[in-house]
Amino acid sequence: MSGRDHRGREVDPIPEQIAYYRARAREYDEWFLRRGRYDRGAEANRRWFDEVEIVREALDAFRPAGDVLELACGTGIWTERLARTAERLTAVDAVEEMLSLNRDRVGSPRVDYVQADLFAWRPDRRYDAVFFGFWLSHVPPERFEEIWSLVAAALKPEGRFFFVDSRYTPDSTAIDHRLEGSEATRVTRRLNDGREFRIVKVFHERERLARRLADLGWRARVEETPRFFLYGSGERSSGTA
Repeated sequence: MSGRDHRGREVDPIPEQIAYYRARAREYDEWFLRRGRYDRGAEANRRWFDEVEIVREALDAFRPAGDVLELACGTGIWTERLARTAERLTAVDAVEEMLSLNRDRVGSPRVDYVQADLFAWRPDRRYDAVFFGFWLSHVPPERFEEIWSLVAAALKPEGRFFFVDSRYTPDSTAIDHRLEGSEATRVTRRLNDGREFRIVKVFHERERLARRLADLGWRARVEETPRFFLYGSGERSSGTA
């Protein structure tokens, strides 16, 4: 399957991607918690959670404080942690089902929720820090620069960003998912009830991503855990508007 219709025209993948996350909302945490179709056994699961802890420690060291923005906040796995240090947190997601689960999980009056398609949304103010978890890989390659323009528009002059995402490894996803080549930008995802969706999935490579961000005027530090995760932080380079 490709990103074109029967006439060979490019099809916008975002509506189907949003529909997928609406349908997946209540089973999303199974992936992160290594349950059901994502359970790879005790040893593999231990490695996963050990690497999650590496990212958590890096985020704690980053210390997202002040007025913080979370893009594609999902069910609240990271919102919960951000709320510990943020004075005020704005959590944005396109899917109301995700936002509802997030509210129930976090339950903090310091978190403001916004339902919006991030490919159309623009912030009405600037923030001290911007965080996004497992979202960059769902940005179509042709919209990469556009999304980093959004991050720039959302940050105060001295503001910082932090992200975490997936590395290309077959045992990160469900046992009945097939990873396509690491250069592929569309993948098929199946839900527990068997429904399938075609979504964007771009596996970024550390050094290449750091170079692309530098070219866009960012001073970024991009890291990897041994197997599963890519993460990084940074700010605008000196003299960048």
